[in-house]
Amino acid sequence: MTDLTASSQHDCPLCATPSAGFHDDGKRPYFQCPCCDLVHVPRAWQLDSKEEKAVYDQHENHVQDPGYRAFLARLAEPLLERLAARSHGLDFGCGPGPALAAMLREQGHQVALYDLYYAPHEEVFKQQWDFITATEVVEHLGQPRVELERLWQCLKIGGWLAIMTKRVTSPQAFTTWHYKNDPTHISFFSASTFHWLAAHWQAELNIVANDVVIFRKQV
Repeated sequence: MTDLTASSQHDCPLCATPSAGFHDDGKRPYFQCPCCDLVHVPRAWQLDSKEEKAVYDQHENHVQDPGYRAFLARLAEPLLERLAARSHGLDFGCGPGPALAAMLREQGHQVALYDLYYAPHEEVFKQQWDFITATEVVEHLGQPRVELERLWQCLKIGGWLAIMTKRVTSPQAFTTWHYKNDPTHISFFSASTFHWLAAHWQAELNIVANDVVIFRKQV
């Protein structure tokens, strides 16, 4: 077991505040930031890129799968309500089967793709977007501040950043939470974390479901 006393500190990868021990499931330790509330796995316990991609390659998410589309609709529907006609967006972390992009294109929007392993189109970060989506992505980020700031800088004023990820609710619930058992899940957000981000960005925050938040860029 890892020592999870308050003296065992690791800097938060979102706000750089020293973080204290939160939980240890016998496989890896988890730390929680006292400032932004992010729960995170230290780098030493994270998979390398080859191991990570091997896990992703086991996923079977197909563009026309009705169940997968219904899942993504939890984000797509509230986002579509907010988008102007024929908006231009980026699906960040689209995976090998970009179903969300297909759903948004069907509604008349243009969507570019980016994924570290399946669509590594770095040129997308040199453009400005009306909206950016990140579905089941942020929990995989080892450097969430770097990646989220990069996305935020690519978003137009008045644009939307829509994120889908399951949220930490309490230390008690975390101990039996299936979501933490995926070895590629290393950053766990709570409602407080998203409020911290909104304040940091001076953004409007919409918590639209228990796993979906939508930010609007105001400045």
